[in-house]
Amino acid sequence: MNGATLMMKKRLLFLMVAFSLFILGLLFRVGWIQMVRGEELQEMAFQQQNSNREITPKRGTIYDRNGNKLAVSSSAERIAVNPQDLPKDKKEREFIAENLALILEMDKEDVLEKMNKNNRYQEIKRHVSKEVGNKVRQFRSENNIKGIYIDEDSKRVYPHNNLASHILGFVGYDNQGLDGIERVMDKYLKGVPGKILSEVDARGRQTPFYEEKRIEPQDGLDVVLTIDKDIQYIATRELERAIDDNKVLKGGIVIVMDPRNGDILAMVSKPDYNPNNPRACPPGEDPETWDGTTSEDIEKLQETVWRNRGLVDTYEPGSTFKAITVAAGLEEGIISLDDITNDSPIEVQGHTIRCWRTPPHGEQTLREAVYNSCNPSFVRIGEKLGISTFYEYVRSFGFYDKTGVPLPYEGESNIHKNPTLINMATTTFGQRFTITPVHLVNAYCAIANGGNLMRPRLVKELRDSEGNIVEKFEPEVIRQVISKETSSAMRELLEGVVSEGTGRNAYVRGYRVAGKTGTSETLEEGVYIASFAAFAPADNPVISVLVALNHPTGHSYYGGQIAAPVAGRIIEDTLDYLNIERRYTEKDEQMMAEEVFVPDIRDKTLNEAKLILREYGLDYRIEGDNSSGDIVVKEQTPKPGAVISKQSTVIVYTYKPETKKMVKVPDLTNKTVEEATRTLRDMGLNIKINGIGSAISQSVEPGEEVQEGEIIAVDFIILDTH
Repeated sequence: MNGATLMMKKRLLFLMVAFSLFILGLLFRVGWIQMVRGEELQEMAFQQQNSNREITPKRGTIYDRNGNKLAVSSSAERIAVNPQDLPKDKKEREFIAENLALILEMDKEDVLEKMNKNNRYQEIKRHVSKEVGNKVRQFRSENNIKGIYIDEDSKRVYPHNNLASHILGFVGYDNQGLDGIERVMDKYLKGVPGKILSEVDARGRQTPFYEEKRIEPQDGLDVVLTIDKDIQYIATRELERAIDDNKVLKGGIVIVMDPRNGDILAMVSKPDYNPNNPRACPPGEDPETWDGTTSEDIEKLQETVWRNRGLVDTYEPGSTFKAITVAAGLEEGIISLDDITNDSPIEVQGHTIRCWRTPPHGEQTLREAVYNSCNPSFVRIGEKLGISTFYEYVRSFGFYDKTGVPLPYEGESNIHKNPTLINMATTTFGQRFTITPVHLVNAYCAIANGGNLMRPRLVKELRDSEGNIVEKFEPEVIRQVISKETSSAMRELLEGVVSEGTGRNAYVRGYRVAGKTGTSETLEEGVYIASFAAFAPADNPVISVLVALNHPTGHSYYGGQIAAPVAGRIIEDTLDYLNIERRYTEKDEQMMAEEVFVPDIRDKTLNEAKLILREYGLDYRIEGDNSSGDIVVKEQTPKPGAVISKQSTVIVYTYKPETKKMVKVPDLTNKTVEEATRTLRDMGLNIKINGIGSAISQSVEPGEEVQEGEIIAVDFIILDTH
């Protein structure tokens, strides 16, 4: 009996201990779940019981400096489904897939595959228009279908298509920035997505009578650039014209900056692309086989139309770099512009460096050597400076460092690390080393602005949706590289290059242009880069411009002949746009005296018309009845307000002509101003003269027919420019 009782007690004790341990384990487990994994499990439960649909935030707008929209987000819609809520019947699903595919312009099998996914939210198509979204709504309503969602979305739109594409970049399918400002400023532009919450059962189906909850998205910040849309357009237009006129095979660049603060006003690289369709087939590829998404296609895009040549590529600057050499010599006080120099051949470490002209210019002032761009004279400046001092200035002007332009893939200069005498000699005139175009134009800004090397600025500020400034990016001076006195001397010197030297084709009446030509050969034999760097007005610069044309195959490859005129036109139109007042020199007034505006002589008597035309220095020819001086003029050619040369002929009609006499336009190529003028006048045509020298292009192609008396604009350049 005692033994049985003892055994019973032992069993009870074991059961009590076991039960206690079980309770303790259970409490520990509950505590672990509640305290340690509670938040995680709560989230899992929430996810299981709720279905989330994302609301795309509105991506911030990108503006130019004047508030013009360069990149905007337009309202769009996203079509999605909850496969768990869709009918299970195969035929019904095929019916839905077929109709959605028809509305969304998709393949039925692709839609059906997405509908059969084992999840609770499957995107069918993004960035669809409101009109398409309404068609889906109508289809859903008419057929009483659950599980089809039409949610808010946004689509990135670039209103000006190709304009500034390399600056703006583009976005991906999910509105993430992939290139340009879109990529660099993505964290500010993208915003925070919102959500639409709906309650679902264990099978993922939406529960009845549940009201959706909405968490509003936070829109992205707006980015304001330093770019000026209108200056960007001017630069783009002139670069396209130059590429066409000069048969440029490897593209070109134009950069326009404000030397006072380092603002980039325009940056154009050709070829370019339309960021609304960045993966479109580039020139030279077969549209039939082009996909645009393969790694090979992406690589081709990166090497062609996506490539911002003004920032990514490096090149030999050629004679445009001579301004740096002279500035260093003047700053060190080892030269003056009136020093006598000689451009006879010079020997450096077994290499002979000669002037481009045969025979050379001989003895001349340093000023004249700069005007004539004589290489030996610059080598002699380098020798006076010495290797150490010369390269200190190269470094000081920023050529060893990246400029810091806030865009992807900025290129790095390739400058001698342990330079020899021959390295320095070739560097003094811009050969056998490479820099980026933005390096050079930024250095010219320092020469123009009193000697301060600026950090190129592309982004001015960030703003919220109410227009409040969130962050401002101020102009930054990196260092002073030359004195104000040297800057002033360089401005005067480079103005002379344009008024008297190799840059004469960049001359603009009323605007004092300063600049330097450049011509350099690439690693490919026979492939040249023609360039021109400039700033204006020379005495108070507000813009600095660089033009570079890669592999021109037309009438010339010299920078002074084909790049300088482009820079001149950009400078003229930009300064006009900026309302910079023209100040005409005596030379300008002399040239302008040769041109007049055509007066309006319609409704005047013949006697009155003749008197007016004589006062304007114009000749005339009367068509129709001229028996009396009291007969009234009914029509005239050219039209009133046109600009033509004095002694041009105005055709005066005493009747309203139904048809006018047509004249075949002659080929004026290589003719002088006088020859072209005489040729056109002999054929009853008038001339608008642009530039001086020999004719290189005309506004109407040879052989085309125009009305008698029409004006043919002819571009002339000086063909002996190096």
